[in-house]
Amino acid sequence: MEALKASFFPSLHRPILSPRNSNSKIQKPISHIPLVPSLPSIQLKRSSNFKIFTAISPIAPSTEEPLSPDQEIESEKTEEKFDWYAHWYPIVPVIDLDKRRPHGKKVIGMDIVIWWDKNENAWKVFDDSCPHRLAPLSEGRIDQWGRLQCVYHGWCFGGSGDCKFIPQAPRDGPPVHTSNKACVAAYPSCVQNGILWFWPNSDPQYKDIHSKKKPHYIPELDDPSYTNLMICRDIPYGYEILIENLMDPAHVPYAHYGIMRTADREGGRPLEISIQKLDVNGFTSKQMFGENYFIPPCLYYGYFSPAPNQSKNSTSSAGTKDEVSTPIPAQKRALLIFFCIPVSPGNSRLIFASPRNFAVLIERIFPRWIFHIGQNLILDSDLYLLHIEERKLAEVGARNWQKACYVPTKSDALVVSFRRWLNKYGGAQVDWKTNSSRLLPPTPPREQLLDRYWSHTVNCSSCSFAYKALNALEIGLQIISICSIGIIAAAKQGVISVTARYSLVAMAILCFVASKWLSHFVYKTFRYHDYDHAFV
Repeated sequence: MEALKASFFPSLHRPILSPRNSNSKIQKPISHIPLVPSLPSIQLKRSSNFKIFTAISPIAPSTEEPLSPDQEIESEKTEEKFDWYAHWYPIVPVIDLDKRRPHGKKVIGMDIVIWWDKNENAWKVFDDSCPHRLAPLSEGRIDQWGRLQCVYHGWCFGGSGDCKFIPQAPRDGPPVHTSNKACVAAYPSCVQNGILWFWPNSDPQYKDIHSKKKPHYIPELDDPSYTNLMICRDIPYGYEILIENLMDPAHVPYAHYGIMRTADREGGRPLEISIQKLDVNGFTSKQMFGENYFIPPCLYYGYFSPAPNQSKNSTSSAGTKDEVSTPIPAQKRALLIFFCIPVSPGNSRLIFASPRNFAVLIERIFPRWIFHIGQNLILDSDLYLLHIEERKLAEVGARNWQKACYVPTKSDALVVSFRRWLNKYGGAQVDWKTNSSRLLPPTPPREQLLDRYWSHTVNCSSCSFAYKALNALEIGLQIISICSIGIIAAAKQGVISVTARYSLVAMAILCFVASKWLSHFVYKTFRYHDYDHAFV
């Protein structure tokens, strides 16, 4: 998270918290977050005989011993459990969905298909499996009557999952399409904050769940005075590792060195982070950058101020004091918002947004793909590290995280708190109820692991358009280059002046060089960009 803070917002002042969603009737996810001043120490009070985290400062050691893993597991037995299938899950930004075709996605181990029902003027989320022979409906089409059609045998389905037509059924025979066995499981869905959400339970009792319990609402994402730039990318490591990495500020100057202007390879320093409360609904924290909130299962976001405004008493690794920048007026506000989606064991999806109410013109002038270049590079720079880390943790087991990892400083407070929440309320890992294997997939070749095309480009409306347009431009430059040489070769002596001849030669060379540079740019931007830490 801090990597993207440093990249996008170099000089902010901590804003005032915005109002929360008041429409939820069953559970208000944010209601547990108190607005209290920053604590002087990260040592927290016990709640239900449970210590929030064990990260301690080498300067000010903790006065309480952390619970052993056995004690921690024992204390979990009496605590409220987090139900992974009783919450809304974000799927994808609506801006990246094409209403003309169905889209296949996987969330929390479930294969789902998203399609636009023009008859009800709404996005629908179904089980991605035709009840006939289990063919994927995401490979189908939307027919002229606005029905979702399976292209294996032509079965058609309406917006509620009911089968509308079976081509092979006799017209004068029994209406077999009305059988419950011919229906597709339809999940409750809604659009909020520009993102499509779904409820992972198709039981009829949840049909109207949106009127009783809504996804957590962030008003700044719908405020026209704020920017609303989003990126969505599939990540080849799991949900738990993704959240931990976003909660870890200490890795920024090392894992992301060379990407951000503020990153200093020797910039590590003690960090003040306090966890104010941890319960089944998540936790809230305070640090030098501002306030951060984890609202399970997917949302981690924060209002923040940058380090320069908070650095009066801090020193760099070289012993020099940091300069204090000019304070930014309080009316200028910004957030970093991360939706961390469990996809399958060893795979996750990130939706990132960075709304702010200043410097908005630049994001409204330039297309999204320009900004996605830097965001993808940040994700790539520590991707391999985290992929390998996950496999090492899998060898020791999720319950043994604190035995395997040594986390003695305050900089790990958020990561430790997340693991505490996961062990205490979430069963130590995502509850994969599907029959698919819970084993991590094998590590693919590096170029496949760091692939950008299938993990982002092909699914992003802006990047896919730019990819096609720049490829067409590359071909156009090559054609101009070849045609210029052809004209020179075909023209008779004296028909073309010497000046024109040299001009055509220069044009051919420039177009050829430009096409080669463009080919390299397109490949690194939209397909694969390696990151070698040893030579950055």
